[in-house]
Amino acid sequence: MATLTKINRGSLPMLQLTLPIAMEQLMRILVSSIDTFMLSSYSNSAVAAVGLVSQYVFFLTMLFNVICTGCSIVLAQYLGAEKTKEELNHIVQAAMIMMVIVSLIVTAAVFFGTKPLLGCYELEEDVRNFAWQYFLVYGGIFAFFNGFSFLQGAILRSYGYTSEAMIVSVVANIINVVGNALSLYGWFGLPILGVVGVAAASGVASVVSCIMFAFFIRRRKDVAFSFKGILKVPANSFKLVLKVGVPSAGESLSYNVSQIVVMAMISTLGTYAMSAQVYTQTIARFVFACAVAMGNATQIKAGYLVGAHQSDVAYKKIIKYQMFATAVTMTLMLVANLIKNPIVSLFTDIPEVHSLVCTLLLYSTYIEFGRSLNLLYVGALRGSGDIKFPVFYAIFSNWIVQVLGSYILGIHFGLGIIGFWLGIGTDETTRGLVMFWRWKSKRWQKHALV
Repeated sequence: MATLTKINRGSLPMLQLTLPIAMEQLMRILVSSIDTFMLSSYSNSAVAAVGLVSQYVFFLTMLFNVICTGCSIVLAQYLGAEKTKEELNHIVQAAMIMMVIVSLIVTAAVFFGTKPLLGCYELEEDVRNFAWQYFLVYGGIFAFFNGFSFLQGAILRSYGYTSEAMIVSVVANIINVVGNALSLYGWFGLPILGVVGVAAASGVASVVSCIMFAFFIRRRKDVAFSFKGILKVPANSFKLVLKVGVPSAGESLSYNVSQIVVMAMISTLGTYAMSAQVYTQTIARFVFACAVAMGNATQIKAGYLVGAHQSDVAYKKIIKYQMFATAVTMTLMLVANLIKNPIVSLFTDIPEVHSLVCTLLLYSTYIEFGRSLNLLYVGALRGSGDIKFPVFYAIFSNWIVQVLGSYILGIHFGLGIIGFWLGIGTDETTRGLVMFWRWKSKRWQKHALV
């Protein structure tokens, strides 16, 4: 059987893995912020609508991540254990087959389920129409390309090629911004397409991403990615990807569904509250990009080290990574709060919304502290193969601490959106502390896949 050139991937510098992922995250967040800024000049209702359905777009992304995450974790441990290229390719082929099936199901669900779904919300009619348009185009028509873009990117990152994924993200996001401008501002005499054009621009960017990822994968000869024999993939490859992917994505799915419920409760507070939520999340994403990047890199790094039977090395390194990520996150939150007034003014000139966003940014310090712990240790636990504990605890915390806590504080005690922010922050912080305890206990060492 074909073998790979031996590369000690566990010795790859953390900065080499993290920096491109961080740049990719920042680029995506920047473009998302530009999207929101552009939409705010078009219609405040469009901002609220896209913010609402973005929760469902993330939900679909999590479905794709069942496959992507499973494939990524298995590949990282296989690479650390120096498995053959044929064995690596079987994992990739199993993931490709499952992605085709899932993307087709998603397309059908979006086409037939969006209107009934939006009917569950108390929305102004223009907000409802904008939400339907965006979700149908981006979440439905382009679902296949979104799924395969995520999968190809996950494969490249698993091999340590994070720079290529960054390049693809930069190009795709530039296309997205240009498409948004053409759709909203009517440049060159083009018709103003509004929300439909914004959704289509994001979809075209995902098509370009697929093409670029395919080019980079073919160029990297050590990456196992071949269609040959794809109909003869061993059943065990499917089982292994799902064994890891389903529970590991379960945490993200639970979190996203709980966020949808929280957003539904916030929607009863009015359009100003929904807009403030979207603007604050847009700004806060710049802060936790570092923790997200280090969490993703930590998952890859832990997979390499655990696959190579270097668990003691992984144990010490992960704690150092977390301390650095938390320090950076807290510093960025301080800076964000010091300069928040001019930043918020870029998004809205409505005094009530401006005031709400400034207040929420202060409370976001509590959320981001917990998130920096949570992202790092969950990534490390996933990479080590310890999948079930983070999922089960996350489901408990998301619904008991976040949803129920947010309802009690925000609705029952009348704290409004501040109460929701406190509920979210308590969920993130308590989960982060529990995941830290799990890592310190070293119980994850018995869950290696190889």
